[in-house]
Amino acid sequence: MSRIPLPREDQLDDEQREVYDDIKSGRRGAVLDLFMMLMHNPKLADRAQRLGVLLRYETSLETRLSELAVLTTAQYWSSSYEWHFHEKEALAGGLAPNIIEAVRSGSTPKFENDDEAAVYAYAREVLTNRHASDETYNAALAHFGNAGMVELTCLIGYYCMIALTLNEHGVPLPEGAEPALPPPGQ
Repeated sequence: MSRIPLPREDQLDDEQREVYDDIKSGRRGAVLDLFMMLMHNPKLADRAQRLGVLLRYETSLETRLSELAVLTTAQYWSSSYEWHFHEKEALAGGLAPNIIEAVRSGSTPKFENDDEAAVYAYAREVLTNRHASDETYNAALAHFGNAGMVELTCLIGYYCMIALTLNEHGVPLPEGAEPALPPPGQ
């Protein structure tokens, strides 16, 4: 399925091996195929994974909110790989299953929490329109403040980059995993 081959662990050069070992010893504890694809340029793999750690674990956004933004982005790009790994994180972070299912199916969720509604509305508008209305932006800003809005916007942009990398290079789902979203382009 891959359009270009994933580098194999036993074929990594010294620079790739250093990045591989750094990723494996970090918060993720493993080197996902996404990072193996990026390993074609080890500096890119290193910087992308470091930015991902910052945006997922070191911002002012609660996990349920950041994972809602990631799932909204994954659904927009039809990135089943991205969805596969982040659905579990969203559930563990406290995002309700009915919200996750609504996002997956492309429906607007029925939110009980205003902060979740603000994240979803902002992410959908940014993705769909390439810009959020002042009303949507200001509603999110009221919840997250200046730093939170910068973090949220960068999180969405980062996962757009990840989705494009996964989709365009055909990074396969882990063995035995079924796609949760339709193939990209359909």
